[in-house]
This record gives sequence, structure tokens and C-alpha cells, in this order.
Amino acid sequence: MSFWKTSIFVCSIAICIAAGAVPSLAFQTPLGTVTSNRATVQRMTPELLWKLGRIAGAAFNHDGTKVAYAVRKFDLAEDNGITDLHVLDLQEGTDKQLLAGWVGVDSLQWIGKETDETLWFSAMEKRGDSSGMQAWRIPVATWEKQQVSQIPDGIANLKVAPTGQQIAFSRDIKLDQTVNELYPDLPKANARIIDGLMYRHWNAWHDFAWSHLFVAAVNADGTLGTAKDLMEGLQANCPVPPFGGSEQFAWSPDGKELAYTIKNSPRPAESTDTEVFLYTVGSDQPAQLISPEMPGYDNDPAYSPNGRYILFHSMARPGFEADRNRIMIYDRQQKNLREASLGLDQNCQHSQWGPDSETIYFVSEHRGTEQIFSLNAAGHSLRQLTQGAFNWQLFGISADGKTALVGKQNMLRPQELHTLNLGDGADQKITQINDSIYENLTLPKVEERWVEATDGKSIHCWVLHPPEFDPESDVKWPMLTFCQGGPQGQVSQAFSYRWNFHLMASQGYVVLAPNRRGLPGFGREWNDQISGDWGGQAMQDLLSATDNMAKEPYVDRKRMAAVGASFGGYTVYWMMGNHRDRFCTMISHCGVFNLESMYGTTEELFFVNWDLGGPYWETDKAKRDYQRFSPHQFVGNWKTPLLVIHGEKDFRVPVSQGMEAFTAAQTQGVPSRFLYFPEEGHWVMRPQNSVLWQRVFFDWLEKYCKNKS
Repeated sequence: MSFWKTSIFVCSIAICIAAGAVPSLAFQTPLGTVTSNRATVQRMTPELLWKLGRIAGAAFNHDGTKVAYAVRKFDLAEDNGITDLHVLDLQEGTDKQLLAGWVGVDSLQWIGKETDETLWFSAMEKRGDSSGMQAWRIPVATWEKQQVSQIPDGIANLKVAPTGQQIAFSRDIKLDQTVNELYPDLPKANARIIDGLMYRHWNAWHDFAWSHLFVAAVNADGTLGTAKDLMEGLQANCPVPPFGGSEQFAWSPDGKELAYTIKNSPRPAESTDTEVFLYTVGSDQPAQLISPEMPGYDNDPAYSPNGRYILFHSMARPGFEADRNRIMIYDRQQKNLREASLGLDQNCQHSQWGPDSETIYFVSEHRGTEQIFSLNAAGHSLRQLTQGAFNWQLFGISADGKTALVGKQNMLRPQELHTLNLGDGADQKITQINDSIYENLTLPKVEERWVEATDGKSIHCWVLHPPEFDPESDVKWPMLTFCQGGPQGQVSQAFSYRWNFHLMASQGYVVLAPNRRGLPGFGREWNDQISGDWGGQAMQDLLSATDNMAKEPYVDRKRMAAVGASFGGYTVYWMMGNHRDRFCTMISHCGVFNLESMYGTTEELFFVNWDLGGPYWETDKAKRDYQRFSPHQFVGNWKTPLLVIHGEKDFRVPVSQGMEAFTAAQTQGVPSRFLYFPEEGHWVMRPQNSVLWQRVFFDWLEKYCKNKS
């Protein structure tokens, strides 16, 4: 898990700037083309980024001969997206489109074998449909779609029992009263009465409802029986917000039991304690807790194919959301619990059983990448199955255990689907979603770099060079030091649709992206060093990496900028008062500026309690750390031009943080601009908002970095 770690048109966006004329927001050049003093080449632009198709889900059928996958596409002019659903027949080499232009399609699952094979999914066909997402299925025998559910207001997180006779899903159930319901004689009163924390979370206020898990039988005619709320009356959520999905519950192979995750802490803002329960379908008995006395995150249960075992992920330390993610095994016969990943110095994520009920496959951060591993549930026998400078995603394993359906991406290209031979590690690309776009693009160049830290340890960095970069040339390039968020979130080979390194390099910048102290993929000691030391070694790592790159003859030392979001935005604010003239400009998106006011306005207090040592008033050490690590303590040193970006609906790092930073810059006469999004949260999600973000971002860099004399 990661802390900062998801129809509005541009006219709804307010941009606050320093006094003076507003420069044009038109991007510098036409779509896909950039003119330089050397040549005219085709390269990535913000607009082109939104033309790329995105894998929105994928699933193997039983024998691995068919792949269902969804592709999400966006219309920049309409400011929204649509989804298509396809089925690849790997034996015949055909690609059949089943749905085109639907509002949303997810939760893809294959049920049954051969002639009884059926593809299940949840979907909404038309925009504005008040019925929301519903359960659908398409039998392979006819390829005709059938709507299964008609639940008022729709469902989420569909999961079908392996027998196909029942489904599970989540729905929001209103349990809390509004002010107007409490005081019906005041129908026009507009207020909230708040008696506890977590009254708003991530990007939304508590809407008086809770996400509950339901089970319903599938009748012979394809309709649903009465849905049963497994959490009736409980003020708790399954899945657990803000990022939990259908991975947080699972059916037993015989469809008689359901394992699911609940967070039911009396102090949810201060606790990471989630628990795994077992429910016997049709029973009136309370669900059984199988993760007792485990105070950290426990989630993502999965049954072994033989039904004997349940694996789930678990973090040992309470309140530490970036603790090592372990694999726990619950034996349903012996009623005992053990760790299968004991002794591993790495995270285990997206874990799945192999068909032998002995092998477990999982994804883990590894030296700036995400790789697929396997281990034996009885005793490690750890194997790394994938290689290379890529991020791999695991979608499913074939019934014979020989092949996996995987996603593969890097910083330069978004994810495509591949099959992976689990014996020799060979992979084969099976989709070409964005090939037609990439065949005309000139790409940046990516390299790894290791830099010595001030304490003698080695810092891993990714470096991207512009498409026209020539190491033998005497051309000097401007450089961007990327400050990672998280704070515990690896700089990997992910293709981001927001902070896109391909796009940055294509606009004529060398991009330096260090895996500074406090990131996974390099052992737990490296990961844990950020906690309690925000302004310490992690900042020195970034400065060491910057200084090392600045020695390269092709880097222009007078044109170096620092950019980052979330904890990376905090880093930028901290650097503003401590960088000692290294950078010519800085950009902070949704960054933490004042640690004390942040503590009083953020929602998940367990994070700041762990990473900052508790409330700022509680201990002498906490008081000292808040003082020495808070960027607002160093504003007297500010003189570097600063672009501040923040969203009104960011409740993780509230918008007041950006406002405070902008005020500090303005009152001191520091060249500064505030890009404010009233309808966005921690991430900028709408297509036109995102393109505007990129245009303002690069306009600022053009003025204060690239064209700096």
C-alpha cells in the first residue's frame, strides 16, 4: 500500500497567478511534432498521451486458450472515456470485439469449461444510465450478451462463484442520518454534525453510506435471487477504501464459503487494522475471524484450487501502511496460520495460487522494476520468473500451470498483454493496442545509474535522455530532478499517464529519477529509513544524485529544475529552502508545506503518526522533528521561481497546504503561480484538466528552465 499513492471542462478551472499578463496556454507545437534546431521529429505530447488505449482488465479462460480484455479510450474534446471488450482466441489467432463504446466494463471472469464456458463482467452501456454498473454474461456458445442483475443504483466489484451459481458484489448502504433527517423541520439546513474522524477520505466526504458485501443466487433463467447483505447494520466497509476492490474477497472452489476483508476499527483514522473473515453461504452464524491478534493490514484472501488453504496478505506492524507485505497461509483443516514468505526481504503483492495448490505466484518491487516471482507454500524455493527493465502485472495462470497471462510495460510504452512461459520465462506479446501510434514516434533513451550517497551507500537512478540526445555532441540539455512521492513508492518502470517521464524527455529535458532512501525494491532497511527522517537522508540522496548528474558535460548546471508530487511535493518545498542554488525553478503538486497544519487536516492519521512520530505536541522528539523537517520553517531562504499545483478535493494533503506555500512565495516576491483545480483530488483525472496541467507545467519550465539565460 502506498500513502500518496486515481464531466468537468477547462472553463471550470481557476488559475491563480502572480500579477501580470497571463501567457497563452496553447501548447508549443502541433500534435505529435516538435521542431528543434536539429530536426523535426514525431514525439510524445500531452494530447497524444490521451490518445493511447489503456488495458482496463484481462482474464484467462480455464485452459488458457482465450483471453478477455477491456480497453479504455478517451475523447479529449468530450472530456470522457469509453471502454471496449475483446476476446482473443490464442489457438485461432483471432480477436473478437464483444462490446464497443460502453461507459465502463470491469470484473472480467471466465466460468465453466469448453462448451459451457461463459464470460462474466460488470458494465454500464450508456452514459447517464441511472441503473449504474450491472452484472452481465456472454456464453461462448452464442456470444450473445445477457444482463443478469437489475440492482437499484448498480453494483461494484462483481465476483462470480466458480460454480457459476452465485455472485458476490458490493453496494453502498446508507446507515447514517443527515442533518435534515435528524431535524425534519429544518429541510433547508445545510450542515454536517461530525462526531469522529474519517469524515472525509481521499477525495470525498463521507456520504452517510457504507460499502457492504452481498451474495445472490443465479437462477436457472439467468436472473438473480434475493441478495443477502453479509454486513447488515455494520458501520464498516468491504472493500476497504480508498483503493480496495474485488481482490479483497474470494469464493471457495465449491462456492460454499466466502472470505472477505473488513476494517472495523473504532478509531479508523488512526488504525491500519483490517481483518479477514469467513462466511458460510446460507448460514445464519456470524462470520469466522481467521486473522486474530494481527493489528496491521490483512487483506486479499485467495483459496487454493483444492480448497484446503487460504492465502492473504498481511503487514505485521500496526499503523505502518508501507510495512513488508507478507503471504500468510490459513489451513482450513488444521485451523492454523503460518507465513509462507518468512525471511523474504521484499514485498509480496497480487498473489495467486498455481493449479497444484502448492505454488504461489506474486509480484514484487525489485531494483527499480516490478517482477513476477514464485515460491512453494511449504517452503520458499523462491524463483524470479521475469527479467528486464519492465513492470510486470499478473492477471492469471492457466489450468495446466504452464502459462501466465501478464501485462508488460516500461517508462516509454504503456502496458500490453503477453503470455509468459512459467518454465523458461519466455514471453509473447498478444495485443497491439498502441502499435499504430508508436510506429511513428521517436523515443527517448533510458539508462540505469548508480550514485554514491553521503553515507557511502548506493542510490539507484533512472535517467531518460531526449530523443535527439547524442552523447558525442557538445549540446547542453536542461535537467529535471524528479522527487518521488509515496513516500514509500518505488520509482519503477511504470508508464504514468500523469507524471510521464517519456513526455518530459520528449520535450527536451534530461530526466533524473532517483530511488532515494525510503523506497521499496532495495530491502526493508532502505525502505524504512524515511520514517522519522523526512528532511534527512532522503533529501541528501536526491541532492547527491543531482550533483552527480550535473557533472555530465551534456547537463547545463544553470538549467536544472526539481519537480514532484505528494511527498515529492513536500520535497520540493523543503528543497526551496535548502537546495543552495542548485535549481533554477521548482514545481510542487499537492505537496505538504506545514507539517503541523497537515496533521490537523489530513484524514489517515495512522500515516503521520508512524512517519512523524505522532502528534506534534505529544513528545519532545516529535516537536523537534516537526520543527526541523517542516518546509515552512525555511521560507526565509526562498527565492527560486515556484509553480504550485493543488486540487480542492485532495483530502490526503489538503489544498490549504498549497495555498500556504503560494502565500509564502508571493509575500516574499518570489516568482510564483498557483494552478488550482476545484474538482480534482490528489490526482488530476479528467482528460482536459490533465492536458491543461501538462501545458502549464511545460510553459513554466519553458520560461524558467529551458529558456533561462
